[in-house]
Amino acid sequence: MSPSQTAAPRHSTKVVTALRRFAISISVLNVFGYTVLGFEQPWTWPFIALATAYTLEIALEAIGARVEGRAPRFRGNGFKGLVEFLLPAHITALAVNMLSYVNDVVEVMIFGVIVAVGTKWVLRAPVKGRMRHVMNPSNFGIAVILLLFPWASIAPPYQFTEYIDGGFDWLVPAIIIVFGTMLNAKLTERMWLILAWVGGFALQAVVRGLVFDTSIPAALAMMTGVAFVLFTNYMITDPGTTPSSKWGQIAFGGSVAAMYGVLTAMSVAYGLFFATALVCAIRGAFLWTADTVAKRRAEEALALAAVEQAVDRDAVTGQTADPDTEAAPTCDCPADACACPPAAPETARKAPVTA
Repeated sequence: MSPSQTAAPRHSTKVVTALRRFAISISVLNVFGYTVLGFEQPWTWPFIALATAYTLEIALEAIGARVEGRAPRFRGNGFKGLVEFLLPAHITALAVNMLSYVNDVVEVMIFGVIVAVGTKWVLRAPVKGRMRHVMNPSNFGIAVILLLFPWASIAPPYQFTEYIDGGFDWLVPAIIIVFGTMLNAKLTERMWLILAWVGGFALQAVVRGLVFDTSIPAALAMMTGVAFVLFTNYMITDPGTTPSSKWGQIAFGGSVAAMYGVLTAMSVAYGLFFATALVCAIRGAFLWTADTVAKRRAEEALALAAVEQAVDRDAVTGQTADPDTEAAPTCDCPADACACPPAAPETARKAPVTA
């Protein structure tokens, strides 16, 4: 396809609608966070994160389009097309800045955004014949920050309700649950994943309490925090990096919960982000393995079909190919009735080759 042609849409209409509502929700949350709730990060940082994500997303898409010989996906539909193209980068940038806390070192936040956006072009796997990114971008960016900078942390949970009280501190998670549930039920269709994740999280809390004598109520109380509610409705349900099938969603959500339980039992902090990253990596490896096996089986099936065709052809003609001899031409005409090629002498056809 000529690079001057319009590229195919990046996402379906339903996915674009979900991304748009995700973007609006996280933008509104940031506005209220900096004006009402008590976000700890400087108010200029969201704009820095957005500028970084937009620039990198456009640059990587331009490079990818040139390499693949197609038109960049941010062209062809005017300003609306550009906005829709940048929706994932918008969500990723705000999520990385909102959910991580790196003191006053803005370079680390920028690094996390770069990792989050860039991983979509690096860590990919074949999904239904297309290469798709398998790592949850914002989760992976935050996980890398926590791994490489031990002094960094996730945003303190109290920042979501620091300046509200009198019972209104319950209003924030309630609003997130209501709107997040509506979004995931109607658009992302990830309710099975949410149910498996929440149920698995409660189960691992009970198991850890029975096996390691930890406080079960304290472990379950984490589920009432704003951070957990945000993670459940807006992080783990990323439609681009989670399975679509019912049982795939259940396996994914349950696996993240189980991985969190294992990491927490090993005294690994910030288990939510590391568990999600590990499960996404395992899923990516599974997708690559399944694709390799499918291709090998397809090649074997083609080879078997070729052999069967050769056998069927020999059965119809009544001849069997001899690799050591050249089959002599046959003639069905009566003697002296047509000009048939003379049969080659047996000794000539099987004469040994001498040096």
